[in-house]
Amino acid sequence: MHKVIFDTDPGVDDAMALLFLHRHPAIDLVGITTVFGNASVETTTRNALFLKRSWDIAAPVAKGIGETLDSGRPHVGWPTSVHGDDGLGNIDVPSEIDMPLDPRPAHRFIIDTVRANPGEVTLVAVGRMTNLARALRDDPDIATLVKSVVIMGGAFDVPGNITPAAEANIHGDPEAADLVMTSPWPVTVIGLDVTMRTVMTRAMLSDIAERGGAPARLLYDISQFYVDFYEQHVEDGMVVHDSCACAYVVAPDLFRTRSGAIRVVCGGVADGQTIQKPDGRLFPPNAWDGLPSQQACMGIDAGAVLKLIGETLANGL
Repeated sequence: MHKVIFDTDPGVDDAMALLFLHRHPAIDLVGITTVFGNASVETTTRNALFLKRSWDIAAPVAKGIGETLDSGRPHVGWPTSVHGDDGLGNIDVPSEIDMPLDPRPAHRFIIDTVRANPGEVTLVAVGRMTNLARALRDDPDIATLVKSVVIMGGAFDVPGNITPAAEANIHGDPEAADLVMTSPWPVTVIGLDVTMRTVMTRAMLSDIAERGGAPARLLYDISQFYVDFYEQHVEDGMVVHDSCACAYVVAPDLFRTRSGAIRVVCGGVADGQTIQKPDGRLFPPNAWDGLPSQQACMGIDAGAVLKLIGETLANGL
């Protein structure tokens, strides 16, 4: 079993990833921490509670802080054209969900849970890295206690999706992402290099909805707005960015990674760009020297990953 804290900003593809984690038999979902990104942290937290209630998820929800690690960074508008005004595809989520939050802020929940389960917790972060960075700042020693960190974000050998240089999750809080990438815990980055190859078609979504009961039908409804957005990017369907990161946790053999230190550009025209210095490449002294080698995902068996996601969502395996 993999004990997972899911750090998320629901978000349509976040919702799919959450249902995957909830239904996969090898995942013990021990917490959901919310961050701003696809919407404000108030909205993403409400959405997490809505999905927790709708899908009868036992894991507690802890709300993150609604500002970047560098509080002086200017606000970037919410991507309502991608995820809708409510963050979940304009399905009219209730304005308030009568369910309790964990009393701790998200970064404190992460620290406490990791310390209570040393060497056992995998952090799966599919939004901005703000909560993880705040946890590291408050308690740097947790880096030695986390089992692994799996991130959906970044673009290494392909263009970004928010600027030509940067992917949206990293661009939203580059200082946080750089701290997470350069800390001494094992990080695997599942970025646009592989997620853009992993397209769930309309037919796949329909099949999941038919076989997966009420939770899958709700996911189908949430996803329609997102599918419409992706018509300008893919031939048919939606890119399942966040679910790819979750699939990596249970099936890393379906991915190919490249090792090396990773830095994030903070400021300037390439703000948020992820750059890896591959292990074995020689350079003069530089800002990557002496940093931990992390894994950037470069290859994926897209068909097998989509099958894994689809079967989990529909059947719970």
